[in-house]
Amino acid sequence: MKQKIAIIIGAGPAGLTAAYELLIKTDIKPIIIEKSKYVGGISKTIKYKGNRIDIGGHRFFSKSDKIMEWWLKFLPIQENKKNSNNHFFKPAYKANNKVMLVRKRKSRIYFNRTFFDYPVSLSLQTIKDLGLIKTFAIGLSYIKQTLFPIKNEKNLEDFFINRFGKQLYLTFFKSYTEKVWGYPCNEISAEWGAQRIKGLSITKTVSHVIKKIFKNKNDISQKNTETTLIEQFLYPKYGPGQMWEVVSEKIKELGGSILFEHEINKIYSRENKITQITAKNLKTNSEQDLEGYYFISSMPVQDLINSLQQPIPKQIKDMSDGLVYRDFLTLGLLVNKLKIKEKDGSFIKDNWIYIQEPDVKVGRLQIFNNWSPYMVQDQTKIWIGLEYFCFKNDELWNKKDKELIEFASSELEKIGIINKYDVIDATVIREEKTYPAYFGTYDKFDQIKNYLNQFTNLFLIGRNGMHKYNNQDHSMLSAMTAVENIINNIETKENIWAVNAEREYHEGK
Repeated sequence: MKQKIAIIIGAGPAGLTAAYELLIKTDIKPIIIEKSKYVGGISKTIKYKGNRIDIGGHRFFSKSDKIMEWWLKFLPIQENKKNSNNHFFKPAYKANNKVMLVRKRKSRIYFNRTFFDYPVSLSLQTIKDLGLIKTFAIGLSYIKQTLFPIKNEKNLEDFFINRFGKQLYLTFFKSYTEKVWGYPCNEISAEWGAQRIKGLSITKTVSHVIKKIFKNKNDISQKNTETTLIEQFLYPKYGPGQMWEVVSEKIKELGGSILFEHEINKIYSRENKITQITAKNLKTNSEQDLEGYYFISSMPVQDLINSLQQPIPKQIKDMSDGLVYRDFLTLGLLVNKLKIKEKDGSFIKDNWIYIQEPDVKVGRLQIFNNWSPYMVQDQTKIWIGLEYFCFKNDELWNKKDKELIEFASSELEKIGIINKYDVIDATVIREEKTYPAYFGTYDKFDQIKNYLNQFTNLFLIGRNGMHKYNNQDHSMLSAMTAVENIINNIETKENIWAVNAEREYHEGK
């Protein structure tokens, strides 16, 4: 009997998880088609002159035991005195390179050239930095919103105001969010907030401060903590891409295959089934036809629709063309030192710094030294990542690398993060369609979903595959659910779409 083939589009967390699950649970052979030369999707790690870059920053943390155990099967926790008594996981007893580090989480907002806790705390320092008048206005605004909430949240602005009050929204949320998306908050669906910050509110933040006094600080699971409020997380020693490199090696050992630098340009169907895809080799321009019994896609929905060779209803095509994606620029900047320091004069401990300053375009900084010291070749230098959110037709996206590096260095100097003369080296990474947007024709997305669900052997998974702003654990859960559907001959796809929508997947419980 001929072995069944599953064509998997995309070698990100979702695609690789689907391939591995098929290999260990079925006799189906996965063939993965990957457009780039990397595995991991946006969870890949880019190497530059001995330094490593994490695209966007990836904490390895999940409320799902299944996901945490899955990760640790490939990269166990490196043992040290602080985590050796952790009740949830057994550490790796032999120190080696294929391990997870336990990292402390620290993220702050940089606003008015001052650091504020993220999420914003009601500490004396916060009140001092904001000023009594501003703090009083924020408090009154929050009380008013609690007593008279917006009953029907029409957009993301309503979502934020309901949870934080108008004054806090205007101070700490509006500018950054609009910098990320390039659209006003009142034109973005409230569903983005439900997807990303869910249960977070001032009440939850205050409750967390009280609870953490009594909690077990070695408990990595942190199940009763809002994801935005977690205090520690796991991180691969050499960046997130290390996880997916190890997984891809195992997939190949088990008989799966990965075609790198191949782009899907045609998808054929018959009746209600996908039958074949055509993959173009981006190095040779040659084409290869691949037949499959199952097709699992994490490619952008818009690209998937455009690749279908059957006649597509005009309404569906117009909706697909109207989907919006936000593109992403990361600049790796190697510097001698930073101008900013902790209050005691020590090196800052942040993983991320959210740049709320409206007079610069940079949205967020990563301090790679604080994610893992192994991300930096020379420990006497500081390796930082500057994140810019843009569209491909933006002036910023189309700047030459040299111009971008000069521009970014000047912005950091302007807001007091560095001196330009301390910059030693830099590199630019462009990532297309990083964020599926909750505006454009997103309000009609259910019609696109229903159209694609008619193909009984097509399973959409992952962030871009579902046009859903998932974290990597949610993307993995969507892949696992798709594989379980294949194994159990479940025809409905609703349980896949329910991932990160059902209560058990929410960041709030």
